[in-house]
Amino acid sequence: MPDRPETWAWFAAWLEQNFPALYAGGLALMVAAWRIIYTGGRVRQIAMEAPLCGLLGVGVHYGAEFIGAPASAGTFFACVVGLLGVETSRAAAKHALEKKVEQL
Repeated sequence: MPDRPETWAWFAAWLEQNFPALYAGGLALMVAAWRIIYTGGRVRQIAMEAPLCGLLGVGVHYGAEFIGAPASAGTFFACVVGLLGVETSRAAAKHALEKKVEQL
């Protein structure tokens, strides 16, 4: 890798472009982990749910613009996902989709 500086330049450009989403996902992961620890969850729950919240937080960060929110609000929405958890987020998404189907 040291002999290929174009790889490092490409990686630096990619990281600069995607850092806000990676930050939002990492923050959602940490919020979820601390929520699970605070509520007395098990290590298995931390190992499974916190990364799921982090990945879901990355997706929510990119999707904030689709609902008319500014791009900078994506980190807030990712933290809300971490705070609520995967199950609550899934139930809310299912409810919203069912309402949308009923309107069609």
